[in-house]
Amino acid sequence: MIHWPVASPSHIATWFIVVAATAAVIIRPNKWPEAVWAGAGALALLACGLLPIAAALQAVLEGWDVYLFLAGMMLLSELARREGLFDTLAGWAVRHAEGSARRLFALVYGIGVVVTTFMSNDATAVVLTPAVYVVAKKAGAKPLPYLFACAFIANAASFVLPISNPANLVVFGEHMPPLLAWMRAFALPSVAAVVVTWGALAFLFRAELASPVDAPTHVPPLSDTGRLAAVGIVAVVLAMLAASALGFPLGAPTLLATLMAIAAVQATRREAPWALLQHVSWSVLALVAGLFVLVAGLGQTGLVASLTDALREHAHAAPRTTAWSAGAIVAFAGNLMNNLPAGLIAGTAANSGPMPDDVRSAIAIGIDLGPNLSVTGSLATILWLVALRREGEHVSAWQFLRVGMVAMPLALVAALACL
Repeated sequence: MIHWPVASPSHIATWFIVVAATAAVIIRPNKWPEAVWAGAGALALLACGLLPIAAALQAVLEGWDVYLFLAGMMLLSELARREGLFDTLAGWAVRHAEGSARRLFALVYGIGVVVTTFMSNDATAVVLTPAVYVVAKKAGAKPLPYLFACAFIANAASFVLPISNPANLVVFGEHMPPLLAWMRAFALPSVAAVVVTWGALAFLFRAELASPVDAPTHVPPLSDTGRLAAVGIVAVVLAMLAASALGFPLGAPTLLATLMAIAAVQATRREAPWALLQHVSWSVLALVAGLFVLVAGLGQTGLVASLTDALREHAHAAPRTTAWSAGAIVAFAGNLMNNLPAGLIAGTAANSGPMPDDVRSAIAIGIDLGPNLSVTGSLATILWLVALRREGEHVSAWQFLRVGMVAMPLALVAALACL
């Protein structure tokens, strides 16, 4: 028998603050940064006496590995962008497309798979997208299919490896599987999600991909520091994979290896790193910290404990059915509240006691893949929209939903079926 928390005045106030703060993170009233609203919600919980300061500090400190990982990946992405690595990759795709829009689409999609797998989904959504837009325009191609490819593969390939999406760290926390165990669990679901998403996008954009494109032969060359940055990125990826294989937390190795790569490039350029650091969206760290506090507030109301009991009870009675249900529920819930808070809540519930591996894996798939339904599903998709607006391109929520309502459910079913 599951005991849901009693709706006391303090609980109702906490739920209201958390829901309001989460909605503001997604809507961004007055176009203020997401971190402002997450922080405002956290401070409101403290000011109203709904969450002890000690509990808030503990919640913030529990996310240290996520902060380090995010910092490392944001710095690495900015290094790659500044040194022109993504421009070179996009130019290579256009040259090898040989005038075929379908081949260009497949190459862009494949590059997105590689970037997401080894550099995280944010790099694909935020940094690869502008480069793809520029080369698509130069090739005379209709840019929308290629832009959607960047957004959708950023989520569809984000559980190929533990390092492919920061949400993986949020969902698994201290229960992160070692690399080989991860690959055994997620290899087939990842292939299914990537292939089905590609098929859905290729079908939905078949008209746009029917026209030929120009075939320029020029590929932006890499400078000496660009090649050094590429070597540094490979070294960072190897360090992350080694840490994952050994079962170590990913944050510290990621940040340390990234700082070493940046130091090597900056020393070669004979420049201080301040300009590089200024282009990183450090407010993302404050956003995640604020979300940790909001979820801790929910924990004080007993809601997370009740969800844990419900999940555990159903998993014991019917583990396979629970895996399917949990994956589907969090996939759609992530679009209502963004997948980071959804991942924090679901991950806390799944990691609070013994839980079948399939259930925890299904939750990760739902959190990672679910954002392909709508523009509110993940921070990466929101940042993707911002990147498009900077290029003068606009994608409405309805345009995204029309594609997502076909691609996401098909890929989700395929991935869960392969667990």
